[in-house]
Amino acid sequence: MIDTNQVKTIINERKKIHPDDPSTKIKWQELIDVFTKNEDDTIHCLVNCDKEDIEWISEVFEDISEKLQSKKFIECIELLQKKYPELDLKTDVDFAKEAMK
Repeated sequence: MIDTNQVKTIINERKKIHPDDPSTKIKWQELIDVFTKNEDDTIHCLVNCDKEDIEWISEVFEDISEKLQSKKFIECIELLQKKYPELDLKTDVDFAKEAMK
């Protein structure tokens, strides 16, 4: 199981960092590490995340997809895109799909 408190901590730390700060890559890598350990746990966690967390996690959809190489993961993030149409996830989902090739 993914520790949702750990995910929230990483996201909260990421929120405090300016987008151009090189340390954002450290937080991204932490999220990638969490979400690439187990495909089923990843999907379960993402489905249960709130909208704001999904918005932050979407920054690393492509990297997660590249490591997991999972059709189920793509289907999950496509569902999230439909669940939260107000979030502009299309580009992140498209890049994740490309990472599958």
